[in-house]
Amino acid sequence: MGLFKLDLDSMENYVGNHLRLFISMAIGILVFVGIVALSIFFASVRGAEETMVPEVRGKELTGALMELQVKELYPRIQLRYSQSALDKGIILEQEPAAGTIVKAGRRIRLVVSQGILISRVESYIGRNVDDVRMEIQTLNAASGSAAPLLSLKEPFIYEYSSEPAGLILQQSPLPGTDISGPAVLEFAVSLGSENAMVRVPGLVNMSVGEALEAVGKTGLDFVFSVRPQEEGEAALLVVRQRPAGDTEVPNNSTLEITVASPSQSPDDYVFGLFRYSIPKNPYPLPVKLEALFPSGERVTLGEINYAGGDFTLPYELPRDTELILSMIDRELYRERVALLPLELELFEN
Repeated sequence: MGLFKLDLDSMENYVGNHLRLFISMAIGILVFVGIVALSIFFASVRGAEETMVPEVRGKELTGALMELQVKELYPRIQLRYSQSALDKGIILEQEPAAGTIVKAGRRIRLVVSQGILISRVESYIGRNVDDVRMEIQTLNAASGSAAPLLSLKEPFIYEYSSEPAGLILQQSPLPGTDISGPAVLEFAVSLGSENAMVRVPGLVNMSVGEALEAVGKTGLDFVFSVRPQEEGEAALLVVRQRPAGDTEVPNNSTLEITVASPSQSPDDYVFGLFRYSIPKNPYPLPVKLEALFPSGERVTLGEINYAGGDFTLPYELPRDTELILSMIDRELYRERVALLPLELELFEN
């Protein structure tokens, strides 16, 4: 009986010891799993390691990608034309900028040069200079660069020839010339035959601006005059021209244009005739008359290619407006509009 009791006590101790060991191990495992879970949680909350964006502008694409790979950064590449053929494959821009601290795995925007949009000068000989100007403007816009890829040297060299007026006779650089950066084109442009005949446009009932634009397309010289408005006439419109519209005259003729002055201008407005003598040039140059209003607003009253002589243009403007005459964007003369009666000679028929 005593022996049985001893065995029973020993068994209870054995079971109790193993139970405590099991419970301890279970608790230990739970604690370990909890620590691992917490570590993973805090690691995920903290995110990827931070790194500094390297400077890759001006470097070749291959080298830039290697530097980004070392920093565990990934590229997002955009292509763009540049101003030099030597830039092809070079990093032009990057975002974020060098030195920025970002998380590893961040994408870095790289703008990579495709080189120059064109590599050779094409032939413009025999084409209309206005069409070529528009084409070059479109080409520069397509390049996406701030500086123009091609530009025109103005004023052009004009000369009489058997070719129609406005056609390009010669160019520099010559067609087929290799270019590796921005280029300036120089053109010799035809004035037409020295004794060619020009058809005069009908200007009667046109505004001053419309008449000036129509005359500019003919290449004829012109002179404006004004006279008082008569019954049935609209003020500020062309009421007479000489030679008459739809007639043919030599291309060195002068077109006389008469405008009706208003019987009464609005308060603080002045009607007048601007006149300034421009020195004669061997070929027409861009001439522009602008109005600078007292408010500071600046508008163009008329713009035309003009070879020189008395440049005239009627106007009706607020008092104290400044009239500014320029040639090739260089100011020649300015005057202020004042409330003064027109001189009698301006009203001659």
